[in-house]
Amino acid sequence: MQTEPKPGTLYIVATPIGNLEDMTFRAVRILQAVDMIAAEDTRHTGRLLQHFQVKTPQVSYHEHNSNSRIPELLEHLQYGKAIALVSDAGMPGISDPGYELIKACIDNGITVVPIPGASAVITALSAAGLPTDRFIFDGFLPAKSQQRQKYLESLQGESRTLVFYESPHRLRDTLADLGTILGSDRSIVIARELTKLYEEFWRGSIGDAIADYTQREPQGEYTLLVAGNPPSQIQLTETELKAELSQLMHQGISRSQASRQLAKDTSLSRRYLYQLALAIELTQPE
Repeated sequence: MQTEPKPGTLYIVATPIGNLEDMTFRAVRILQAVDMIAAEDTRHTGRLLQHFQVKTPQVSYHEHNSNSRIPELLEHLQYGKAIALVSDAGMPGISDPGYELIKACIDNGITVVPIPGASAVITALSAAGLPTDRFIFDGFLPAKSQQRQKYLESLQGESRTLVFYESPHRLRDTLADLGTILGSDRSIVIARELTKLYEEFWRGSIGDAIADYTQREPQGEYTLLVAGNPPSQIQLTETELKAELSQLMHQGISRSQASRQLAKDTSLSRRYLYQLALAIELTQPE
C-alpha cells in the first residue's frame, strides 16, 4: 500500500463541492505530503488547507496563467517534485484548465495519479431520478442565446440524460432556450447548492421550471439534468425536418399547422419547427 507520494508525480486531488466532511482521508494525506499544491484560487484553497491543518506551499494555476505556469510545473515534476493539482471545488480537470496541465504531463512521460472524491456531476445524477446508465456532461453552455440555441439543436435527438452547469444570472435565459429547442414538456431536474446548507433538487417539466423561476430569483450554483429524447421518437436531421415540413405545406396547410403536426410526431418544440418552416421557400402560395 502506498504511504508516500512518488517523486515526479502529478496528483489530481478532488476537494469538497460544499460540505467539508466530503474530503477524503487520502486527499488530506496527499496534500500534506506533496512538495507543492497547484491551486485554482490560493485564497480559497488556503481556507481548506487551514481547516485540515495542511501546511504545504501553494502556487496559483488557473485559466489566466496556465500558459506560463505549465512549463514551471513541468520543470518541478521533471526534477522529481510531487505536485497536487486542486480546483476550487470537485474534481480538477472537469470544466477547468486542469486538462491542459494533465495533458502536458502525459505528453512528457510524467505519472498522473487521480485522487477521487466529490463531483457535482455525479452527485447530481445520483439523486436526480433520471436515467444514469448513459448520460452526457456538457459543462457550461454558450453564454450567448443564439449560440446556445444552435448548440442545443444538435442535442435534440440525444436519448441520453443531458447534464449542464449554469450560473444563477444565466439560469432563466438557459431555461427559456431549453424550452424553445427541446420542448417545454421535457423533464428537467435542477440541482442547486449541492452538499451545502440550502441544497435543493427541483423536479418537473422545463415549462414548469420556467414558470417557477419567473417568480423567484436564481441563487447559488446550478447543475441542470435534462431527460433525453426517448429512442422510440423519430429522430431527423434539420434538412430532413425541413423536407417533412415542406411536404406538409405543399399539401395546403399553413406553416403553423405543419409545425404543430410535426411536433406531435417528433416531440420537438413547435416553436423550433416553426422557425425552420419560415426558412422554407414555397413554389406555390400557402
